[in-house]
Amino acid sequence: MKIAVGSDHRGLDYKKLVIELLTGMGHSCQDFGPDTAEPVDYPDVAKTVSDAVVHNEYDRGVLICGTGIGMSIAANKVRGIRAALCCDSFAAERARLHNDANIICLGAERGTSGLEEMLEAFFKTPFEGGRHQRRLDKVHQIEDEGSI
Repeated sequence: MKIAVGSDHRGLDYKKLVIELLTGMGHSCQDFGPDTAEPVDYPDVAKTVSDAVVHNEYDRGVLICGTGIGMSIAANKVRGIRAALCCDSFAAERARLHNDANIICLGAERGTSGLEEMLEAFFKTPFEGGRHQRRLDKVHQIEDEGSI
């Protein structure tokens, strides 16, 4: 799987670990920055990674900041993105299974405990479809019309 990965300056070291883990799982990763610890604004990185995913240049994405909250908020402003802030493998699995999330958002400050299992769950779990597709169709309708 081709994965777009980006962070703000607070997630720089965490991003390097994520890329190492994903590469070890057999995925191809593209690092969308930053390359240094100089401060960057998370919405800029979120937009770049989200655009790459929504335009099918990459299969999925990973966004990292201190808490993952800012990245999640910013990424979800891009039409077609379903970014899920995940803190454990259960949430990562459900984000894919029920919500067809295409970006996982992570908080670097949460530590690395369970990170590999969370990434495995997110990148191995397929979308279940069925009743969940009906709900996603409603999400798309909100994006298109502003209401359901």
